[in-house]
Amino acid sequence: MISSESGLPPRLGSLTFHSPLSEARATRMVERLAAIEPADVLDIGCGWGELLLRVVEAAPAARGVGIDINGEDLARGRALAEARGLADRAVFVEESAFGIDRGPVDAVLCHGSSQALCDPEQPHDLSAALSELRRLVRAGGHVVLGECFWERTPTDEELAGMWPGANEGDHTSLGTLVDLAIEAGFRPAWIETATGEEWEEFESGYRYDTELWLAAHPGHPLAAETRERVDRQRSTWLNGYRRVLGMAYLTLVAVA
Repeated sequence: MISSESGLPPRLGSLTFHSPLSEARATRMVERLAAIEPADVLDIGCGWGELLLRVVEAAPAARGVGIDINGEDLARGRALAEARGLADRAVFVEESAFGIDRGPVDAVLCHGSSQALCDPEQPHDLSAALSELRRLVRAGGHVVLGECFWERTPTDEELAGMWPGANEGDHTSLGTLVDLAIEAGFRPAWIETATGEEWEEFESGYRYDTELWLAAHPGHPLAAETRERVDRQRSTWLNGYRRVLGMAYLTLVAVA
């Protein structure tokens, strides 16, 4: 499918989730969250809100709010909610999460979006983001946090192959991540990490539609810049953070 506005394929059209998350793991997450029978669910940096919609669907009494600053993703989320008959219980709002005043709620989702809770003028502060998540959830409520961590300390060569300005301080170890969550007022009820297969599904799916388009339209006016962007993205994975950067999925319970 080609976007009628730019002639390019739809953004991330082959991804179900905007993270290295399998169907099986997502199902277990949703079941654990639905079991607490949340009345309200907040999704920080929701994208198109696939996980939010699944939680709302699994917990019939729940109402969900997804916030993001990407209008295209939010429109996709609204369309999905409408198609599943959830538009009256799941809303998508275009706004910043910094200083958000939408809590406290029973459950918060934050997958790969903790930076949205931090001052955009300052470096990412994981401790500050965790404190914000604690502020947004009621005592006894749950936060499902997806957060990157270093599987091992990256070498200088690996850092040079990652995103611009990448450095060891960009992430912590898994142990430090969990310790910071405890310091912020949580108990880590469930700790799991993305597998290599989940990462490969995500990374390939991230570029799949665009790669097919580039193969079919090598002479398109936008092909050169698109090819450069996609090649750069792929390189940061294969020559940088592959098997170095991990993704932790933490189910955190707010301490009373």
